[in-house]
Amino acid sequence: MKVTVVGSGFVGQTTAMRILEKRLADVCLIDIIEGKPQGLALDLKQAAPIEGYEPSIVGRMDLLAKNAAIIRDVVGNVVPGSPGAILVVVSNPLDEMTFLAAEASGFPRERVMGMAGVLDSARLRFFIAEELGVSPNVVEAITLGSHGDSMVALPRHATVNGTPLPELVDEPTLERLFQRTRDGGAEIVGLLKSGSAYYAPSASVVAMVRAIVLDTKEVLPVCAWTTGEYGISEVYVGVPARLGAKGVEEIVELDLNDDELAKLRAAAEGIRAKCADLAAL
Repeated sequence: MKVTVVGSGFVGQTTAMRILEKRLADVCLIDIIEGKPQGLALDLKQAAPIEGYEPSIVGRMDLLAKNAAIIRDVVGNVVPGSPGAILVVVSNPLDEMTFLAAEASGFPRERVMGMAGVLDSARLRFFIAEELGVSPNVVEAITLGSHGDSMVALPRHATVNGTPLPELVDEPTLERLFQRTRDGGAEIVGLLKSGSAYYAPSASVVAMVRAIVLDTKEVLPVCAWTTGEYGISEVYVGVPARLGAKGVEEIVELDLNDDELAKLRAAAEGIRAKCADLAAL
């Protein structure tokens, strides 16, 4: 099994490291900067005797440009040599870039997905745990919809040690936690002054890769193609999906109330409109 990581910035290199340390697959690290992926690959190889992993890693240079152009270039180069690949998109704007990758690849839609919901849900779980002074391991929470302002938080589906979150905090606190989650990436950028998050994003990508490589059938919130679930069709949007060796093997329909459904459908329509604009470029 081989995982190709396109882009050897902090998210890419940390993703490669996590995949190797978890013994999930061999890794090919790609970047436009000559020598950078090869140097990182060599560094990771030299860590193998200490960390004890055996999967191999290679680095190579390839062509890239900017956002939409990046996706078209990368997919155009990856697909011919890996016609059976599963694509996990991380580039922002996430939902639109996932759509573009699917269009450019010609792959079945279940083999193209985006990473955002795992990251947003992890951020929400941490913020809830921090607010209540508990371990994140006893917090369950999930976000759907778009990555960003149209993120749909589901307070009824969030629990702490099995207790529904709305029973533990008031409405203003809920909204503050949800807004902090929506702004999670921007908060880190503001603190760093230069650069952006990469530890949590890379962990989120690898959670998806693990489910696919090991065929675990785990349900994770991902940007997936809808075919009528939640009353939404033919658009990429954040939904709970069962991941396995075939990619997105099932979209799981949670019990949503009318307000939650309306927000999810609104997020989907917002993404649909942006994808239409993108297709016209």
